[in-house]
Amino acid sequence: MGSKSEQKKLYILETARKVFVSKGFRTVTMKDIVEACDISRGGLYLYYNNTAEIFRDVLQLEAKQTDASLEEKFSEDATAAEILMVFFKAQKADILAKGGSLIMAIYEYYFENKDNSLDNTLQKQFEVGAEIIKNLIEIGIENGEFVCAYPELEAKNMMYAMEGLKIMAQTTEVEAAEIDQEMAYLLSRIAVEE
Repeated sequence: MGSKSEQKKLYILETARKVFVSKGFRTVTMKDIVEACDISRGGLYLYYNNTAEIFRDVLQLEAKQTDASLEEKFSEDATAAEILMVFFKAQKADILAKGGSLIMAIYEYYFENKDNSLDNTLQKQFEVGAEIIKNLIEIGIENGEFVCAYPELEAKNMMYAMEGLKIMAQTTEVEAAEIDQEMAYLLSRIAVEE
């Protein structure tokens, strides 16, 4: 694909993301995306055959952008605890993002497409998040910042808590203070007592 073609595809994905944020996944049609992008049907079908293909690419783009954003915030001399806090703050922003979040669309997509394959982006994001946390816990243990007998289990538990908060924020009112309290509790489970 040439650069003009790549720019067009990126435009489609960024515009489609807005459509998925506002409508969820289930009700979005190719016509919705054509209208939002102000392109012809043929122009869209040149790149994508259906909304599921578009949505998967939107998720991949979102994951790349999130990774790049997190990497920018890490300084070379940051401690494991500081990096974990940056990760938690990014999760908190996702949880509190009412109007700009893909969370509902993501869950709709995976409820509708029981995708247990290696291509399951939601599963990959969970596993990558858990792996990052596990590695940070292990580094923190080596540095004397954390105490934890089972870093892998603790990391998964933290990710389950984050996913639960994301769902709760979509279905009920979750305050920033409640999220802060939950994150402080998660950190207290591994913090070295002074």
